[in-house]
Amino acid sequence: MLKYESLSPEISKKIEEDRLNGTTPNFAFDNNKALRRDSERDKATVLRPPFIRDIDKIMHCPYYNRYADKTQVLSFYKNDDITRRGLHVQLVSRIARTIGSALGLNLDLIEAISLGHDIGHTPFGHAGETFLDELLFENTGNHFSHNIHSIRVLDKIFPYNISLQTLNGIAAHDGEMELSEYKPKPMQSFSEFDNEIDKCYKDKKYIKKLAPCTLEGCVMRISDIIAYLGKDRQDAMRTGIADSDIYENGALGITNAEIINNLIVNIVENSYGKPYIKMDEEHFSALKKAKSDNYELIYKAPEVDNILHASIKPMMQKMYERLLHDLLDGTKKSPILTHHIAYINKVYYKREQPYTATEPNMIVADYIASMTDDYFIELYEHLFPNSNFKVNYKGYFD
Repeated sequence: MLKYESLSPEISKKIEEDRLNGTTPNFAFDNNKALRRDSERDKATVLRPPFIRDIDKIMHCPYYNRYADKTQVLSFYKNDDITRRGLHVQLVSRIARTIGSALGLNLDLIEAISLGHDIGHTPFGHAGETFLDELLFENTGNHFSHNIHSIRVLDKIFPYNISLQTLNGIAAHDGEMELSEYKPKPMQSFSEFDNEIDKCYKDKKYIKKLAPCTLEGCVMRISDIIAYLGKDRQDAMRTGIADSDIYENGALGITNAEIINNLIVNIVENSYGKPYIKMDEEHFSALKKAKSDNYELIYKAPEVDNILHASIKPMMQKMYERLLHDLLDGTKKSPILTHHIAYINKVYYKREQPYTATEPNMIVADYIASMTDDYFIELYEHLFPNSNFKVNYKGYFD
């Protein structure tokens, strides 16, 4: 039987009265306090407040389109109903804005963080991220993480002059680390932010120390988990990897709709009028159990994991080595020059240094991370037409 929770009469009445009387608790981030690297550019107006400007920049970033063909969890399925990363960021934004609206937070800031949080993600989901991290670390001693690379895309590859509050929320969005309570950790300057980002390249564990500096960032962080928790189950059921009968019907329910509703209700119930975001212990425990179940039943399922390690990992290694060779050798017709560097250089922005002055391994990592799944496979076949590594998609009628 489906289980949909509702706000308590007390909290519902309190929210309604506060809205009517103009007494909604004010923990929203103040637009006037938005910080940018270049304070003379992108000044807010009545028509375009600071975080709407960030949203526009993110949505018009050349890499935003590529969300549509990047794996969320399930690769190698020709199935229009399976979630891609483009839908995921929209779901995160919608869930976070629902929570933020109830709590009286800055919805533009929430949307900016949500839409930008995965723009640096690799093809083939977290497996692709792991493979690229291994290659970059082996060659440079630096780590690759999609949230940190999202900062690189929006702040370095395309230096958009995005606000500190949006960039911080993106960097600190780690949806793999759940907490029962999220408290913002103030951040006052870009020098502090840059120092944290630099540490993440050298020590991947440092990412877990990153914290949102706004309540809006905290809301987006938990919304990232809410957005994928039930949707991944839904996708697994549609592909036959898992069935609803294997899941426990705990505090969250089983279906995607139940999970989203019940977590939103519980967060608003426990967070309204408070300077933090909180779930009660029952729902937090159920969330952790649901995540653990998804890892065992979906993410580590042979249909998901085996082909990635057997095919995509060696393909990425060969591609990385070839692209690095071409770059160092100055092979003029190589796609890393014609499809990547030339593409970035066409999009003019004032840069601290020319993009070509970037360390070569980082340019290769930038290129691979920017690829969609289909582009990666087609590029591999272009570079290595006689390779034994092939990827077979499960078709619509298989």
